[in-house]
Amino acid sequence: MNLKFKNKKKKYLKLKGLDRCPQKKGVCTKVFLGTPKKPNSALRKLVKIRLSNNKKIIAHIPGEGHKLMKFSSVLCRGCRVRDTPGIKYRVIRGAYGYSLKCVVKRIKGRSKYGTKKFKFLKNQK
Repeated sequence: MNLKFKNKKKKYLKLKGLDRCPQKKGVCTKVFLGTPKKPNSALRKLVKIRLSNNKKIIAHIPGEGHKLMKFSSVLCRGCRVRDTPGIKYRVIRGAYGYSLKCVVKRIKGRSKYGTKKFKFLKNQK
């Protein structure tokens, strides 16, 4: 009997640094600025990270203001930054060294920033 078996295709991993994990801990090796693609113009805050599995990646620092520097520990997740080429990771706010002191009050998207619910003041007579 001649049975032919198809070779299974290997799955392509977009985020090789995370090793199929949702998040990885790492240590910052360099904090620098990068520029986005053509129609946009800004200075995006980026950081080089050496992960716990000794792989090196470049991640985006979200939000307004940060206090990250060399040797500060961060937690990073997979997320593409659309206008910055080659950036496939983001730093998670509120975990390890990336503090929440910069964020004051957020109403929407609080789970990504870890802020508490903002209570509106009602006019009392």
